[in-house]
Amino acid sequence: MYILLGKGFSHRAVKYGIGIFLILSTACKQNHDKATHPDVAKTTPYDISYAQGFSIEKSASGVSIVHLKSPWPNADTSFSYALVPREKLATITLNKDAYDAIIPVPVKSIVATSTTHIPALEALGVSDKLVGFPNTDFISSKTTRQRIDKGLVAELGNNETINSEIVLELHPELFVGFGINDENRAYKTIKKAKIPVVYNGDWIEESPLGKAEWIKFFAVFFGKEKEADSIFKNIALSYQKVKNLAVRAKEKPSVLTGGLYKDVWHVAGGKSWMAEFIKDAKGDYLWSASEKTGGIALSMESVLDKAKTADYWLNPSMLTSYEDMIAANRHYTQFEAYKKQHVYTNTLAKGPTGGLMFYEQAPQRPDLVLRDLVHIFHNELLPDHRLIFFKPLK
Repeated sequence: MYILLGKGFSHRAVKYGIGIFLILSTACKQNHDKATHPDVAKTTPYDISYAQGFSIEKSASGVSIVHLKSPWPNADTSFSYALVPREKLATITLNKDAYDAIIPVPVKSIVATSTTHIPALEALGVSDKLVGFPNTDFISSKTTRQRIDKGLVAELGNNETINSEIVLELHPELFVGFGINDENRAYKTIKKAKIPVVYNGDWIEESPLGKAEWIKFFAVFFGKEKEADSIFKNIALSYQKVKNLAVRAKEKPSVLTGGLYKDVWHVAGGKSWMAEFIKDAKGDYLWSASEKTGGIALSMESVLDKAKTADYWLNPSMLTSYEDMIAANRHYTQFEAYKKQHVYTNTLAKGPTGGLMFYEQAPQRPDLVLRDLVHIFHNELLPDHRLIFFKPLK
């Protein structure tokens, strides 16, 4: 979703262009403390208000240090990347062993690996820098689909078995990956070819605004910090406005999530991204007391016992119609939400090649997700809203 070694390991400097190399200070090679390096000795933090997975420091010399705290769930390692302005490559002195990658910026070409990366690139106006992506059919955006159709974005296969040969041919200046660990062999091959591999952990953020703030992570690689600040500020204000509107609701309907996969029912954890949406939309999520940030595995019997009378039901697995629900499991018909046809799914809103819009665009636009849920739970508050991600079952 890894290949970068921890900070205790030796790394070779990344080389770009003809005859342009970073000057490395031999006096600093045995000391990994960035405070010993004059060019980044004094830094100021870049404002990150909600995201927990990364931080950014800015130095007076123009170097930005990106610290990735949570590349995947329960990670026992972190990464640091030094971003150096191109025009200063020949004059900036850095200790290569202190960073997992040293990257000239602004980046001119990039390979992304998750659909959640696409909206950030487009919002920042740098989608033309995207040269490769695995499973391009998953991308729903019209703008990026046009570039794919013109052959400007190469198909790279699957993230788990990414076609490293094509990546090496493209030789992007930045490869942004994601995963559940650092065992992706293709990523290791890519890094050996002197292509910087940077991990992105937006997918494990627990709060809606925390996910959206990862636009600032992408911005720093392209010198688009001001644009990112403005974009995120507007999203946060929009989200808060809808959240404040939901407070006016007179009732708090109960909500069930998920459905059966084989014999196991997975509901969203009480500290999950979805649970926070439901809470902010003034819904009573039935598993809100759980401390889990991911899913909770339950039996049909336990879910039926707790949620039989739930007012609303979100995302019954991948089912998209009431007829499909009956065919999948006749016990679904016992739920009041089914009987009242109060079941909604985010799997009906798709791009032209079948990609689910929710998993691409919703992390970047949590305010629109919240509008959907407030309209569903409290129609009187947003009667004219047209559903974007969540649709009623057919």
